[in-house]
Amino acid sequence: MPKPNILFVFTDDQRFDTLAGLGNPHIRTPHMDRLLERGVAFTHAHIPGGTSGAVCMPSRAMLHTGRSLFHLEGAGQSIPPEHTTLGEHLQACGYRTFGTGKWHNGRASYARSFTDGAEIFFGGMTDHWNVPAYDFDPTGRYDAQCPYVETPLHSKEVKYRDCSHIHAGKHSSELLAEAAVDFLSGYRDPAPYFMYISFLAPHDPRVMPRAYRDLYDTDPPPLPPNFAIQHPFDPGVMQIRDEVLADYPRKPRQVLEHQADYYAMITHLDAQLGRILDAIDTRGDTDNTLVVLTGDNGLAVGRHGLFGKQNLYDHSVRVPLIFAGPGVPQGQRRDALVYLFDIFPTLCELTGSGIPSSVEGMSLLRAMQDPAERMRDSLYLAYERLHRGVRTSTHKLIEYQVDGVRNTQLFDLEADPHEIHNRAADPEQAELLSTLRQQLASLRDCWDDRRTPWGQAYWSGMEY
Repeated sequence: MPKPNILFVFTDDQRFDTLAGLGNPHIRTPHMDRLLERGVAFTHAHIPGGTSGAVCMPSRAMLHTGRSLFHLEGAGQSIPPEHTTLGEHLQACGYRTFGTGKWHNGRASYARSFTDGAEIFFGGMTDHWNVPAYDFDPTGRYDAQCPYVETPLHSKEVKYRDCSHIHAGKHSSELLAEAAVDFLSGYRDPAPYFMYISFLAPHDPRVMPRAYRDLYDTDPPPLPPNFAIQHPFDPGVMQIRDEVLADYPRKPRQVLEHQADYYAMITHLDAQLGRILDAIDTRGDTDNTLVVLTGDNGLAVGRHGLFGKQNLYDHSVRVPLIFAGPGVPQGQRRDALVYLFDIFPTLCELTGSGIPSSVEGMSLLRAMQDPAERMRDSLYLAYERLHRGVRTSTHKLIEYQVDGVRNTQLFDLEADPHEIHNRAADPEQAELLSTLRQQLASLRDCWDDRRTPWGQAYWSGMEY
């Protein structure tokens, strides 16, 4: 049997609850919902957190290597040769590999991951209407720069940005969709293709064609149930760039505006996904193409008084994850606890490609086939040197250590899915709290947390 093609769609800052087909009546995502009908949605997919304020950087390094948070090189700024990347492995298994969009893990790892590409952006965020991009370079140099004057009304100083070109006025989501469609329309190789499309949306600055924003002026989404004007204590992140995008204390009007922008960006992105799925269909490839749709992390947008993703609440560490295509059941939901770095071995198993020895994730194929498969009893969560947590199917414990001040949160996720009511001080929960703390300490050691500078700083002040 020939290996299936693979379409991998990666979004930037997309929260788990932003698909209409998964129960959000306030957002429009017809093409993501189209994938839901054709495949399996893992409704409890998580990232472990992050070791940088740019949470997406380690998240992407975990995705591309199948490795856990504290077994990356640094915070994922680069991927060393001994950590086999997904694209690199698929090449060795006979795939042509195409990468377009955001790459946040160094030029060298991109170059060895892809045989083809277009509109490549090295970095974390940029102006969606003027993306500084590179054409694919088979030599892997990516060292061109474009000159510009930052403040032409006040200065003639010429600066340089890393790129070979800029398509002025073309939105990033449309730019990447067109690159993908162009690749598909010209593809004649008998080898299967792996297409990695890494959208820059819905990351801020949240701008999109006006027609998509107008959809949410006429039918705005409401305030989230866990909206708060401020976080109940200092989580140590309140001056991070994401958090100063809105005023303190948080104002309902501003949150509603940001949320409408966020939803509009996702709906615009969804339309571009539709163009790519249609191009695959036109080629007659749909029945032989595995599709993966997921996001690098979530986003608070006013929940718990926060705006960013530098925390361990579900809205920031839980993401959408959909598989569709050959070998995948249709129209199914799975609530197993999984990580994004499980995608690598899952694709290996679905394509019969073997799993590199450097990969640590667990294939999700058993969970796809058996709704009772739980995968894990718990998840380990960590943010920088400030927060640690453990999540089970029913509860979450988060422990904060900020400038020597400790705070504890315990949530009953079955009764309180929005993580509003902290039960840590409830005497009836004392035994559970103790059990979860023991579990946290055990996972800390399994994950080699204390061998890292982040873990050393966090755990040095914690009595466990």
